[in-house]
Parts: sequence; structure tokens; C-alpha cells
Amino acid sequence: MKKLISIFLLLIVITAFGQTKTPEDFGFRHIVYKYKNDNVDILIKSKKGEENVKKPLFFFCQGSLPIPLIKYDEYGGYGVFPFIPDSLSEKYHLVIVSKPYIPVMAEIKTLSENYCTYVDSTGKVPKEYSDKNLLSYYVQRNIAVIKHLQKQKWVSPTQLVVAGHSEGSSIAAKMATECNKITHLIYSGGNPLGRVMSIIGQNRARETDTDSTRFGERSMRYWEKVVKNKNCMDNSHGDTDKTTFDFSYPPPIKHLEKLKIPVLITYGTKDESAPFNDFLHVETIRQGKKNFTFKAYIGTDHNFYPLTEDNKPNFDIYNWGKVADDWLEWLNEN
Repeated sequence: MKKLISIFLLLIVITAFGQTKTPEDFGFRHIVYKYKNDNVDILIKSKKGEENVKKPLFFFCQGSLPIPLIKYDEYGGYGVFPFIPDSLSEKYHLVIVSKPYIPVMAEIKTLSENYCTYVDSTGKVPKEYSDKNLLSYYVQRNIAVIKHLQKQKWVSPTQLVVAGHSEGSSIAAKMATECNKITHLIYSGGNPLGRVMSIIGQNRARETDTDSTRFGERSMRYWEKVVKNKNCMDNSHGDTDKTTFDFSYPPPIKHLEKLKIPVLITYGTKDESAPFNDFLHVETIRQGKKNFTFKAYIGTDHNFYPLTEDNKPNFDIYNWGKVADDWLEWLNEN
């Protein structure tokens, strides 16, 4: 009898470990929403035990690349948000939405490019993703998702925070101009002058002399090509020209300047985009705008890591926790 019980328990363990993992296994509610003809995966992170407590939404727009929201290996899951969501989940239900035609979950070993980017069976990024990887698509899709979620009983309509980091900041800024339900905007690690200026800035930083490393000029020629082919959807070399144009013009500063709601701008001063955020700060002062708050993290890079003496990120010092706490403090004050 004891032998039969042991075999039975062993089968339970094998079955449990052999089951397909779900977002719920990682502490998320998972909603599949139909937007036009696309299935949109929505993940909601709530404080444990307060999933049905009425709270406002904190909608986070993720950055670039076709990355599954949940990445995991045999040891567990990787962070879905770049920040630790615990402090924000005290007050909000946190929402993040998948990239189009990218699985909501993936095991790390199945991903390419530093175990990060999803590719299909041919080793390429799905064309269905590239066709929808546009600022205009993300903005309208996200607004539709927000309208759907705000019909749920556990969502309070009293406040709606939209935040975005890196590429996500451009999406969040344009969303704020087109959705009057948004009450607060957090614009993090973005370039107010658009993607092409980030490309140019990154390539200028690689230049070491005046003759052989004219990377900035190459970027200008690339931009000429993009403008000439601004509706081209060929993804054979990465993002389409239409995607680059869409995230470059009009630049986010044009959307930000229209806003009357409270706006928080956060960025690392060693990020290539830092001078452009400083320029935005200068402009808001000149224009007498009182709804903007700027928080610069001195000596940190694009993801708020401090730099070492040889200009490399020091991954031992994780500042995203502080950044999230600063966001919450600002929200409490505004």
C-alpha cells in the first residue's frame, strides 16, 4: 500500500512540473482582449488578496523589441516590469500589454539576442509583428484596452496613470493627447525629439576621430532613406522604415507640449537622450508650464544603472526600486 501511495505522489509531482505554465503561475491575471482582428494579451498585477478591490489603473507601456511579457527558466520567472511593482500595487492595479503576435510567455532558452527577442520557426521576427509595430497602432490599441478595463468592477475611474519607458514613453505621451481619461503621465527614459535623434546620438558616441568613424553621417543618410520610404513595411533589416518614421515624427515633444495634466519626466543623466530631456526642461521653464516635474538621476544610464570608470553599467546597483518609489511619491503629491 505504501508503495502505491509513493508511486501516486511521484506521478503528482511529475504531472505538476510537466504542466504548461500560465501567467497565473507568476502572480498575474491574464485577459485576452480582441482588438479588431488581433488577440491582445493583457496582464494585471494586483496586490495579493486585493485583486477585486476597486483601485485605479497604472498602465505601463513597455519598450522596444518583440519581447514576451513573461520570460522564465527552470529557476523561475524574470521581471515583467523593469521596476519592482510592490509599492505601486498598494494603490493601483498595474497593467501591461503584449507586443502584437508575440507570445505572452516564453522560456528563456527559446529566445534569441541575449535570450530576449522572440523569433519564429524560420529564425526571423514575425512579419505580423512588424506590420503592427507602429506608434499609431499601439496608441489606438492601448486606448481600446483601457476603455475595456475601465468597465470592470475592480477598476476605479477616479484616476488613470499611464507610464512608459524608452520607446514606451513615446507611446504613453501620444496616448495622453488622445485619451482624456488619462489623469497622469510618467515619461521615462525617452527622447522628446524622437527615435532618429536617439539613433544619431548613440552613433555619435561611437565616433573616435574625424575621418574613419563618421557614424553620425551614416545615421543622417539612413534618415534620408527612411523619409523617402516612410511607408515601406519591409522588415528584412529590422524595424521597417515606417516604424522608424512613426516613432520619429512628429517628435514626442509636440505631444508633451499640448498636455495640461501632471507630467513626470525621469531619465538618467548619462543616457544619450539626457540632453534632449534637459532641452525639454528648459522649454517648459521658458513657457511657464507648471504641470511638468523633472527628475534626473545623476550619473546613471538609460536603465538607471550607474556607470563604472570604464563607462560600463554597474549592474550590481539596481535603482529601479528607487525610481518606482519616486513615481509613487510624485503621484501621491499630484
